[in-house]
Amino acid sequence: MSDTPFGFGLPPEEPEDGDEGKKKDQQSGGGQGPANPFGFGGLPGAGGFGAPGADNPFAAMFGSLNPNDLGAAFQQLGQMLSYEGGPVNWDMAKQIARQTVSQGTSDGVKDASIGPSERTAVQEAVRLADLWLDDATSLPSGAGTAVAWSRAEWVEATLPAWKELVDPVAERVGTAMGDVLPEEMQAMAGPLIGMMRSMGGAMFGTQIGQAVGVLAGEVVGSTDIGLPLGPAGKAALLPLNIESFGKDLGVAQEEVRLYLALREAAHQRLFAHVPWLRSHLFGAVEGYARGIKVDTAKLEDVVGQFDPQNPEQLQDALQQGMFQPEDTPEQKAALARLETALALVEGWVDAVVHAAAKPRLSSADALRETLRRRRASGGPAEQTFATLIGLELRPRRLRDASRLWASLTDARGVDGRDGLWAHPDMLPTASDLDDPDGFVHREQLDFSELDKMLGEAASGSGSGSDSAEKPKLTKDEEEKGDDSE
Repeated sequence: MSDTPFGFGLPPEEPEDGDEGKKKDQQSGGGQGPANPFGFGGLPGAGGFGAPGADNPFAAMFGSLNPNDLGAAFQQLGQMLSYEGGPVNWDMAKQIARQTVSQGTSDGVKDASIGPSERTAVQEAVRLADLWLDDATSLPSGAGTAVAWSRAEWVEATLPAWKELVDPVAERVGTAMGDVLPEEMQAMAGPLIGMMRSMGGAMFGTQIGQAVGVLAGEVVGSTDIGLPLGPAGKAALLPLNIESFGKDLGVAQEEVRLYLALREAAHQRLFAHVPWLRSHLFGAVEGYARGIKVDTAKLEDVVGQFDPQNPEQLQDALQQGMFQPEDTPEQKAALARLETALALVEGWVDAVVHAAAKPRLSSADALRETLRRRRASGGPAEQTFATLIGLELRPRRLRDASRLWASLTDARGVDGRDGLWAHPDMLPTASDLDDPDGFVHREQLDFSELDKMLGEAASGSGSGSDSAEKPKLTKDEEEKGDDSE
C-alpha cells in the first residue's frame, strides 16, 4: 500500500528507456512507487494505458484497449477531468466496482445471479438463527427480511454507506488542498486547483471502486466488517462467497451457512435495538475527518519560488506527498474510540453467537476460530480503506472484547450484559478490555447505586426537588422544629 494516504500523486514522466521501460512498467502494475497509490501512471502516451492490474485505474475503467476503443476511452477521460460533483466521483466508483466484480476473484470464481433455491436456503437459515438467538440475548430480532445477494448486488446495496464513511474525509482533504495556498497564489493557480479537485474526486472514486469490488469477493454478509453497510432491518448473505468460505473447512455447507446467518442476525439485532450505535461509529469517522491537517512545510518552500509559468513545481511537490495528513491527537482519539467500539460490537456478536451455536452445532468451535483468524488477517481491501480513512476495519481486540462480554454474562446474566448497550457511556473502554474482571465487578456496584438513585428521583419527582433531598421528619421532630421557631 501507499505511504502517502489519499494518494495525491501525479503521473510520472515518460520512461527514459522507451519501449523496454514501458514493458517493465506494465509488468509492475503501472510502475507506481509509494507516492502514487492510485496508479495514474497509465495515462495515454505513458506506455501503460490499459495495462492489467489493480494499480492501474484506467485498466479497471477501460479494460484492454485497442485503437478502436480510444475514442470512448478519451471520452470517459474527459468526463473524469470535467467532474464537478462532491469530493468523490461515486459514479466512477460504482462503475469500477461493478467491473472489478465482473472480472471475478483471484481464484477464478465469477459472480453469478442468485437462484430461487439459494434465496430460500438463506431465508430459512436466518429464520432458524433468529430462533436460536432468542435464548442467547435479550435483544429481539432486528431482521425484518432476509435476502441472498450476488456480489454485484452487495456493491449496489452498500455504496450509500461507503459514501457516508468516505465523503467527510475526502471533503476535508479537498478543502485543505485549496485553503493552504495564499490568496494571490489561488488566483494564479485557480484552474490548476480546479483540475486537482476533479482529479482528486476521480482518484478517490477509482480507489474506492477497486476496493469495494475486491471486498465484494470476500464478504459473506452485510455486516462482516462490524459496520452496518446494508439497509436497516435487512439480513443479507452472499451464497457464492459462503460456498468459497466453507470450501476447505471440512464442515457441511448447511452448518457453515447457519453459523454465518447467526452472525448476520446478531449484528442486525444490535444495530436495530441500539439506536445510537450506528451514528456513534460513523461519527467517529467524521471526528477523524475534522482533525485532518495538511503538512504545509513543503508547500511553503515552493511558494517563495513559485513561477506561474512553471506549474510543474507544484506538481512535483504534490507527487512528493505535500498534502499527507498529519497524525493529530484529535484523529488518534477518534480512531481509538472507533476501534474500541468495533471491538465491542464484534466481541458481543462473537460471544452471543457462540452461546447460541455451541449446544447445537458440532462445528461451532472450529467455525468461530476460523472467523477470528480471518478477521485478524485482513486483506488488500481492508488495507486500502485503512489508507483512505485511517480505519482498521478488522478490530485488533476482538478476543479481549469477547472475553469481557462472556464474563459479564456469567456475572450479571444476559439481561444485565445487554443492558450496557443502553448508552455509550455505560460501555467498557479500551482500558477495561485490559482488565475485564475489574470492569465486571466495578460496574455491578455502580449499577446498584444508579438504580437506587433513579428510584429516589422517581419517587420524589411528583413533590418537587426539596422533597427528594430532605429526609422525612417524625411528628415529634416536626413539633420541635415549630417550638424552636
